[in-house]
Amino acid sequence: MKKTVLRYGLFAALFMCAFFTISFSIGKKMSYEAQEVMGYIGIVVSLAFVYFGIRQYRDGVKGGQLSFGQGLKVGLLIVLIPSLLFGLFDVVYTSFVNPNFYEDYGTHMIEQMKKDTPVAEFEAKAKKMKEEMAMFRDNPFFQFIVMFLTVFVIGFIVTVISSLILRKTN
Repeated sequence: MKKTVLRYGLFAALFMCAFFTISFSIGKKMSYEAQEVMGYIGIVVSLAFVYFGIRQYRDGVKGGQLSFGQGLKVGLLIVLIPSLLFGLFDVVYTSFVNPNFYEDYGTHMIEQMKKDTPVAEFEAKAKKMKEEMAMFRDNPFFQFIVMFLTVFVIGFIVTVISSLILRKTN
C-alpha cells in the first residue's frame, strides 16, 4: 500500500504544483476570479490520481477486491501528500516568489467590493477584508492550513466517489 500511496500522492502533488505554475505563468493577465477557477480545476484534475491510485491498489495489491473502507483509507492517504505539499507550495509562493500577493489581491477585492457594496457598509467591509488579508500575509501557518484543508476536503470528496465506484467484494 505504501508504494501505491507514495506514487499516486506524489503524482497528484507534482501535477497540482506544475498546473499552478503553468497557469500562473500563462494567466498573469487573467482576473483573480478566473485564476481562482483555474486553481480549483487544477486541484480537481490533479486529484484524479486518487481514483487511479485506489484502482491500482484494488487490482495490483488486493487481487481485484476492495471494500469501501479500504478504498477510503488508501484514497485519504494519497490525498494527504498533495494536501501537505500544496500547502507548503502556497506558503513558499506567497512568502518568497510573490510576497505582495495578499496586498495585491486585497486591493483588487476592495475595488470589487467598492463597486458592489452600499457606501454605508463599505468602510466596515473594507476594514474586515484588510484584516483578513493581513492574517493570511502575516501567518504562514494559517496560509498552510487553509490550502491544506482546501485540497484535503476536495480530495475527501474525490476519495468517497472513487471508493464507491471502485469497490468490489465477493
